[in-house]
This record gives sequence, C-alpha cells and structure tokens, in this order.
Amino acid sequence: MTAYETIGTTYTATRVADPRIAARIEAALGDAGSVVNVGAGTGSYEPPSTLVAIDPSTVMIRQRPPGAAPALRARAERIPLADGVADAAMAILTVHHWSDVEAGIAELRRIARRRVVVLTWDPRVTRRFWLLTDYLPEVAALDEDRTPSVELLAELLGGARAEVVPVPHDCTDGFGAAHWRRPEAYLDPLVQAGMSVLAQLDEEVRRRALGRLADDLTSGRWRERHASLLRLDEFDAGYRLLVADLP
Repeated sequence: MTAYETIGTTYTATRVADPRIAARIEAALGDAGSVVNVGAGTGSYEPPSTLVAIDPSTVMIRQRPPGAAPALRARAERIPLADGVADAAMAILTVHHWSDVEAGIAELRRIARRRVVVLTWDPRVTRRFWLLTDYLPEVAALDEDRTPSVELLAELLGGARAEVVPVPHDCTDGFGAAHWRRPEAYLDPLVQAGMSVLAQLDEEVRRRALGRLADDLTSGRWRERHASLLRLDEFDAGYRLLVADLP
C-alpha cells in the first residue's frame, strides 16, 4: 500500500494544477508528441500528448478526470512499458516518494526517446521556508532524508539543466509551500490532507506546530516577522524543474 491509499482521498479538492507552473512544464516538454507521466496521481500537469500515466495508488488513479490518458498501476522503479515508448517522460513532485531514486530515473531514461522532465525541490532552499524554520523543523529533517538533491538527480539524468520555478502568491496547487503568502491556509484540515508531508506527520507534532502558527496569526507576530513577503507576487521556495535531453 502506498501513502496515497490513505491520504489521497481528497487530493483533487486542493491540488489543482496552477496554469503558470503548467506553462513551465509544457515549455520544458517542448515539441514532444508523446509523453509518459510517471507518478501521475490524479493527472495534474498532464499535456494532451500524454500516452499513458503511471501511478502505484488506486485511490489516485480513480480520481483521474474523464478523458484523461489511460493509467497503469505501477511504480516508477519498474515501469511496464517498452524502451523508448514515448518522446518524453515526466515526473512531477513525485521523486521524494520513490523507494529507489536511481532505479526510477533509469526507468524514465529507458522509456523516453528524447527528453526527461522532473519537477522537484532543493531541500537546501526549502528548509529556509518560514513554515519549516518557525514551526516545523521536523519537516526539514524529513526532507533531508527523503528528497534527493538536485545535483544527484541531474547526475542520474546524465546531465540536466535546472530551472527555478517560483511559486505565485495565489498558486492554485496546494503543495507544501503554495501558501507562503497565505499562512492561514495551513490551518485548514483539507489543505493539510492534500500535503503528504503534513498528512504523514505525527498528529501531536502537527497539532502543536499549527497551534503556534494560529497564535502568531492572531497576535500579529507572523505578520511582523514576514511583512516583506506580503509585497511579493512570487517566491522561490526551492522548486526546480530539471530538463534532460537524451543522447
């Protein structure tokens, strides 16, 4: 059973693809006429050219919209597709869930003829995000353990360029740092349920941390500490788009 068999039941309520991030992914895929989406979940960010989606969670696959590409229940480390089956392979905010990153990246390279696109985050940057520094240092420690470095991923991809993907202040996709300028959103249980890193935290740790956040919002302390963020339209929380052209 994957984590998303238990935490993914409300995923489509808060994890709506942001059009600005979607445009970055589409540009990275370029003129790929066929794409395999690995770790596809409910289908966010899938281009019309998607040939097939790969995900291990039946809960997530069942939430894919009508008309979405067909989905195969499988893991990134062992994709049941032929070599070079598509022009490109993509993996969006998923590598931190893989049990064997090296095997998963090798599979992406195997099934793609021309290009691999991976959206991930750099833990060295993300750990400076206020939610982690002020309230949840446990998440930073978890990220260090489960999220491969950008440099390692680029090396496994055989060389890749890394692009900064800033998070818009009104981001519609409720991933970890999406609400950097809307701190009250982190107090919403539905929002929490759509973030794997929060949903999988020890309940008492999460309760204490978000209780402190609630107190700081009520008192005005959060605004005093982070007033500079309120003037920004986008924020670099460490998200990186890796684009690798295959030989």
